[in-house]
Amino acid sequence: MPVHRSRSVRIRALGTAGAVLLTLLALPQTSAVADTTAPAVPPRGSAHMGMGVVAHDGQGGLPTARSTQTEGVDVSSHQGDVAWGTLWNSGVRWAYAKATEGTYYTNPYHAQQYDGSYDVGMVRGAYHFGTPDTASGAAQADYFVDRGGAWSADGRTLPGVLDIEWNPYGDDCYGKSASSMVSWIRDFLDRYRARTGRSAVLYTATSWWKQCTGNYAGFASTTPLWIARYASSAGELPAGWGAYTMWQYTSTGPTVGDHDRFNGTVDRVRAFAAGS
Repeated sequence: MPVHRSRSVRIRALGTAGAVLLTLLALPQTSAVADTTAPAVPPRGSAHMGMGVVAHDGQGGLPTARSTQTEGVDVSSHQGDVAWGTLWNSGVRWAYAKATEGTYYTNPYHAQQYDGSYDVGMVRGAYHFGTPDTASGAAQADYFVDRGGAWSADGRTLPGVLDIEWNPYGDDCYGKSASSMVSWIRDFLDRYRARTGRSAVLYTATSWWKQCTGNYAGFASTTPLWIARYASSAGELPAGWGAYTMWQYTSTGPTVGDHDRFNGTVDRVRAFAAGS
C-alpha cells in the first residue's frame, strides 16, 4: 500500500468532524481581523453631549466644591426615564435634555426629562446635537425650536443649546473647512435668535473649536459658552470668551453621568433663564 493517501481518503478517515476542521483551517483568516479593527459607527440619533471628549481630550480629576457655582446635569435618550427626585435631593438644580439631532431625530424621552426636571423644581432647558453635514444651520434651528427647543420668559426655562463637537458618524469637522463651519454655526444661531428672541448657548470643547473653526472669536460677545472638559478646571477657553456660563466637568457623575457647573449661584441660574 502506498505510504501517502489521497485527501479524500484522509478526510474519510478523520470522519465528519475532521472534515469540518480541515475546511475551516483552509479558509482565509483576514476577514475576522478586519472586523475587529474597524471603528464602530453609532446609529444616527444616538449622539449626546460630550461623547467625544474622553477619546480626544482625555479625563482628569474632579473640581473642588464651590459655593458660587450651581450643580446641573445633561441627559439624552441614553438615560431613559430619569430619577429627578434623586437628583434634586443630591443638590442638582438645573438640567438640559436633548431634544433633537440634525433634522431627522427627536429624543423619545424628551417629555419625561424636560418636564420631569421642571416638576421637581429645577430650571431646565433643551439642547440640539448639530450635524452640519446633513442640513443647514437654519433648517436645524427650526427643527429644534419646533420640537422642544423653544424658550419662554418664565424664569424656569433656559435658552436652547447648540451642541457642536466631534462628529461621531465620520470626519471630526463634518467635512467642512473652518470658514464653512463658522458660517454654519452663525446660520443656526441667527435663526434661533430670530425664532425665540434669545441667543442660544454654544456647547463645545476648546480643542474641537480650534480644530474645526480655526479658533474663531466672533461669537463670544453675544453667545454664552458651555465648555466641555473633564478635569479639575475648565482650562483654556475658545478664543474671545473670558469666562464660561456652564461647564460639563464629568461623564461619570452620580445618578446621571454627565454633570455640570453653572458659573453662579442658583439665583443667577434663574436670572439667566429669565433673560437677564
